[in-house]
Amino acid sequence: MAIALGWMQLKHQKVRLLVAISGIAFAVVLILMQLGFRASLLDSSVRYLEALRYDVVLVNRETLYLAQTVPFSSRRLYQTLGIAGVAEVTPLYTSVGVWKNPFNHQPRNLLVVGVDPTEDVVEAPGVRENLEAIRRRDAVLFDAKSRPEHGPVADVFRAGRPGATEVNDRQIEVVGLYEVGTSFGIDGGLVTSDDNFLRLFPDRRRNEIDLGLVTLEPGVSPERARDAMRAIVPNDVLVLTRAEMLQRERDYWMATTPIGTVFTFGVVIGLVVGSIIVYQILFADVSDHLPEYATLKAMGYSNRYVSFVVIQQAVILAALGFLPGVAICLWLYDVVGEATRLPMILHWERGVAVLGLTVLMCSISGMLALRKVRALDPADVF
Repeated sequence: MAIALGWMQLKHQKVRLLVAISGIAFAVVLILMQLGFRASLLDSSVRYLEALRYDVVLVNRETLYLAQTVPFSSRRLYQTLGIAGVAEVTPLYTSVGVWKNPFNHQPRNLLVVGVDPTEDVVEAPGVRENLEAIRRRDAVLFDAKSRPEHGPVADVFRAGRPGATEVNDRQIEVVGLYEVGTSFGIDGGLVTSDDNFLRLFPDRRRNEIDLGLVTLEPGVSPERARDAMRAIVPNDVLVLTRAEMLQRERDYWMATTPIGTVFTFGVVIGLVVGSIIVYQILFADVSDHLPEYATLKAMGYSNRYVSFVVIQQAVILAALGFLPGVAICLWLYDVVGEATRLPMILHWERGVAVLGLTVLMCSISGMLALRKVRALDPADVF
């Protein structure tokens, strides 16, 4: 009966109900978009690290993130070969290069990754089958998921036309495509051989690497191998497991840069805005129906029953506002993902969490609006 009564009061004033649903839907959209951006930040920041094959990694202690590394001596990496359980080690070179768009000649930054073409360490689609091709002088693979500002290189290459341009003012040829994608710090990417990398960055020396990838034998604990490496490697290099390296990259973007704080703050703002809207709607509804609530109390209904009516209204509003909010977000995720090339995916876990936040937000607003009803004396109304 309480549910029916709450719903009847809500739909009695249809314009107010639509305004309430719109306000809650707006809050849901704001929260889901901010959470989507935050998740996109975390997911995209480790795209390249997840595409590499390794169990333990060595990195300079001063390295901030993948696109802003500080080289260290490769001797640190080869020292780990003497540790039991180490199967192989692979040096990796990374740096930001200046790409010249071959169609409008505008310069754009992108990440250049140099690998040993005899080692299959990059597991991104398109790399393994083109390792032999990047042995050629000045041959590179282009990330087909790079931002469009780098030019329609992938489309032209798939059409069978050669792709030649410049990186760091050096003539290069695109001999294949691979797929990793962009992030908040990387707009595009190239993979090439270590020899070609050193040609593109002549100031770099071969024994100065950016990442030292260590692959362990099957069954060897990464944590034990890490601890053994830390005991022999100097303190200027960090030795991290795969999980620790991924978390370090995420922590940089969430804690060191203001981007993560901005997205988290956006979620809080969405909750506050939605709470205010729901509170205003429910408070106005309670004020308009004070005589009805007074009648219920005069008939013997308890404060608990009357409170349940208002809380039910809040939950109904949460459900009605959540559905259009999710529908709008599904469309916005597609639009933003297509425009930015970032992973904008609405996982069901996030949807359930936001539904819970929406119900909690509306319930708290309903409880605040209840104060007037709880203090209501039927004698004062009549």
